[in-house]
Amino acid sequence: MTRNAKVTSGASGTDGRPLAAKVRNLAPTMTRSMQRVAEAVARDPAGCAQLTVTALAQRTGTSEATVVRTARILGYPGYRDLRLALAAFAARQAAGAPPAVTADIAVDDPLADVVAKLARDEQETLADTAAGLDVGQLEAAVAALAAARRVDVYGIGASALVGQDLAQKLLRIGVIAHAHNDPHLAVTNAVQLRQGDVALAITHSGNTVDVIEPLRVAFDHGATTVAITGRPDGAVARYADHVLTTSRSRESELRPAAMASRTSQLLVVDCLFIGIAQRTYERAAPALSASYEALAHRHTARGARP
Repeated sequence: MTRNAKVTSGASGTDGRPLAAKVRNLAPTMTRSMQRVAEAVARDPAGCAQLTVTALAQRTGTSEATVVRTARILGYPGYRDLRLALAAFAARQAAGAPPAVTADIAVDDPLADVVAKLARDEQETLADTAAGLDVGQLEAAVAALAAARRVDVYGIGASALVGQDLAQKLLRIGVIAHAHNDPHLAVTNAVQLRQGDVALAITHSGNTVDVIEPLRVAFDHGATTVAITGRPDGAVARYADHVLTTSRSRESELRPAAMASRTSQLLVVDCLFIGIAQRTYERAAPALSASYEALAHRHTARGARP
C-alpha cells in the first residue's frame, strides 16, 4: 500500500531500568521468541550477564541467532556488547552504587549534574536526529506542506503536544492547519481530505493505532501523507508518502519515550516550519507580522485601564 520508498535507523542503553523501559517500548516490533530473550535480560540482567549466547538461548527456548538479533534491536552491535553492559550493571549493584534514574543519572546525583547530563543527552539526541534525517524526504514534505490547501496533524499523548506546536506555527504563517488528538475526530476530518491536502502523523513508536488510522484514511482519500517517527519500519510508514526519522533516544522509568522523543520531534517540526516559511516568504512574512501585531494589541488592550 506504500506510494514511496522509506528510510531506516537505531539506538542504545546500559542500566537495568532503562533496559526494561526499552524492552517495553520495542516489544511490539519483536517476534515472540525475541520478546522472550528481551524479557529475560530485562528481568535478570545480572544473571544473564553470566550466560553465554548458547546458555541464554537454552534458557529462553530460542536460538543463538535470535539472541544476537535481540541484542541488536536493543541497540548493541552484538550479544557480547550486551553482556558487557549487563556485567557492568551487576558490578554497580554489587558495589552498592545508588540506583540509576536514567541510563547515566544516579538517584543521589546533585541537581547541577542532572542538568549537565540531561543537556548532554539532549544535544546527542538532536545531533543523531540531524545526522539521520533524510533531506530529500524533508524537502518533499516541505514542498507538499507549503502548497497544501489544508494540513491535518495527528498525535496522541506527548506527540499531540508536538502536533499542536506545528499547527500553531503553520497558522501564524498563513497555512491552514489543525492538530487532532481525539482519534474519532481525527478520522472524521481525514475523510474530508483530498488531493492537494496534507496529513501528518507523529508517532515515536511508529505503531500508534490512533495515529495510523486517520493517516490511512487520508492516504486512501488522496491526500499527501507525512510521518514523523522513531521507527521508519513501523506500521505508520505503510501509509506515509514521506517519512522523517527521529532519533530513538535512551529511555528510562523517569524519562520515558514520551519525554525523550519530544526533543527530536520538535527539531523536525522546526525544520519543516523554516523550510515552509522560506518557500512561502512573500505570504509568510506579512502573516507572521500580522499575528505578532494582533497578539501585541491584545496584550496592550488587556493591560489598559478602562
